[in-house]
Amino acid sequence: MTTMAIPLTRRTNWIRYGALAVKLLLFALLLAALVWPDLSGIKGKASTARLIVYPIGGMVLPLWWWLRRKDNFPWLADLLMTLPWTIDLLGNRLNLFDTVDWWDDAMHFVLWAFLTAGVLLAFVPRNLSRPITTFVALGFGATAAVVWEVGEYVAFVRNSPELRTAYTDTLGDLTLGTLGALLAGLVVARLRSPSGFNV
Repeated sequence: MTTMAIPLTRRTNWIRYGALAVKLLLFALLLAALVWPDLSGIKGKASTARLIVYPIGGMVLPLWWWLRRKDNFPWLADLLMTLPWTIDLLGNRLNLFDTVDWWDDAMHFVLWAFLTAGVLLAFVPRNLSRPITTFVALGFGATAAVVWEVGEYVAFVRNSPELRTAYTDTLGDLTLGTLGALLAGLVVARLRSPSGFNV
């Protein structure tokens, strides 16, 4: 018993520190975008909407947990739910979306996998079967991907040069986001099974 407790505590501490560090980076990038908008990489890319939505995305789980007055804060879920907003801002700040051909596609897959996994760990009951957990992941991931694409269109795509290729790009983004969510569902369902890890 004692030998298992120490590694678990250490793992929890590292996840907690990681989640806090990523959240700190998120708010530093948001502050920098407010102070130096020209250097943020999000100027002309719905910067106002991002400056409103991203802090909410980063804080929704802590606020929900605090309002519910629940114990044992899910640090891994918080880390996974904060990473998408932070990586998106960092990618824009480093101009990766416009200079690396595959970056946007990879981000739609990877960041949707992170976000969906975090949502599953935080909000979905552990006793759901593997198929139901996977279907919940698909439902959340596909819906979130649609909301994101509609938001992008309304906020800046319809008035930008990207409109010419928007249809193809949107279909690709929706597909990759849904596949990322599917992967997250399969992984979380597997890890939560009796033979998997305790997540």
